[in-house]
Amino acid sequence: MRLTSEYIGECSDGEDGAAQESTTQAASAQAEAAAKIVKHKGKLAFKALKGKVKSVKKALEAHGDNDTETESENGDNVRFKVSGSHRGPPYEYDNLILRQDLSKEHSGPVWTLRFSTDGRLMASAGQDLTVRVWVLRKAKSTFEDMRNKYSTKEGGEAAEASRTTPERPASEDDALFDPKPFCSYTGHTADILDLAWSKNYFLLSASFDKTVRLWHVSRQECLACFQHTEFVTGIAFHPRDDRYFLSGSLDARLRLWNIPDKKVALWNEVEGTGNRLITAAGFVQNGKYAAAGTYDGRCLLYETEYLKYHTQIHVRSSRGKNSKGRKITGIVPMPGEDKILIASNDSRVRLYDLKDLSMVCKYKGAVNRSSQIEASFSADGSHIISGSENGFVYLWRTMNDVSRSPTARRDVNDCYESFAAPVSSQGGGQVTAAVFAPVPGLFADEGISENQDVLVAADYNGCIHVYSPASRGQ
Repeated sequence: MRLTSEYIGECSDGEDGAAQESTTQAASAQAEAAAKIVKHKGKLAFKALKGKVKSVKKALEAHGDNDTETESENGDNVRFKVSGSHRGPPYEYDNLILRQDLSKEHSGPVWTLRFSTDGRLMASAGQDLTVRVWVLRKAKSTFEDMRNKYSTKEGGEAAEASRTTPERPASEDDALFDPKPFCSYTGHTADILDLAWSKNYFLLSASFDKTVRLWHVSRQECLACFQHTEFVTGIAFHPRDDRYFLSGSLDARLRLWNIPDKKVALWNEVEGTGNRLITAAGFVQNGKYAAAGTYDGRCLLYETEYLKYHTQIHVRSSRGKNSKGRKITGIVPMPGEDKILIASNDSRVRLYDLKDLSMVCKYKGAVNRSSQIEASFSADGSHIISGSENGFVYLWRTMNDVSRSPTARRDVNDCYESFAAPVSSQGGGQVTAAVFAPVPGLFADEGISENQDVLVAADYNGCIHVYSPASRGQ
């Protein structure tokens, strides 16, 4: 029975106490039941919240683990975007234009792009089994003279006719490269994964056909073929003696080849209990060490003189989903510094100091979960460039500018700028390779100042695009 205030007022003292006690117990029981309900609902709400957080995380991972991005399109239809953590403008690459389209030669993905050391030649190769060499328009006559000089020695005057250069269409007046490849080399029977230039224009190509082939821009034929027992995933000329080159293979062996003798001078095998397949290789510290990247996320350093094991770096995060090492896809030395840049299949690019093997900075934004995408430096080492599986080219400052964001960490840089070619220019596929031109001063007479960068990107559809800042007057 529920007691009204009127009825309670008429009760005797004994009845009043019993009624109060009964009411208190009822209220306590109700409060306890309510608490249980709130607690249960709280658990359900927490589970629902966790589910939402997981779904948001998955969505972020699908877009490269980024903050909210800002995207725009400039007057030349180059799509430009920055990370949400970028405290701009001003931006550094928002005025890029699509300077030239070299997309009618390759069929299928272009896996690698490499400039010669002087920046006047660029090689490209990929799934179509052909190595193509592109020459800057202004340097074409120099290399034609080189080729004709050799051809004259071999075949008399018959080669002189090849020196005639057709007139360029008016639409190509702004082109930086000659629109047709200067050389096209065939001979490989499977995808070409890596390329390397020597200082005197020899070119190496590494392939899934288990060979490395040697070429020279003055010759049309293959000069030498170096047989391996497994797919060759990385190659590099010795930076101080280009009679030697380094190769890494899926047989877990790192080899130093003597080119004149056409044989292996030194070799070593990756040790360990993990997956020992070599997926990237190169020289660091001007040839003092040879580096090998593995499928299980290790970067091993060997003393080049005897190819003796020196040390290794475990390329991974200390915790979280990236705490397990992933395939290393590129190892590049930083210009003028004892540091190396390592890209891997956890969609991260990391810079390490070779003096103490510490990680200097981790760069986030690009998506690289299964591809062989490499990151590299600008000519002065101030910026980093990488392709991405989401169709954009990503750019970071090498040294994180924490002054632009008081909460930023020096060792994590997710403050990027990125861009992509318009779909109308046959773009839209994942960007499989992206590089800076190594000598910006070469383009001074093209309306591009020495402190501005020229960039080249290739994609899964076989497109190659050349980008530059808008020229004066554009």
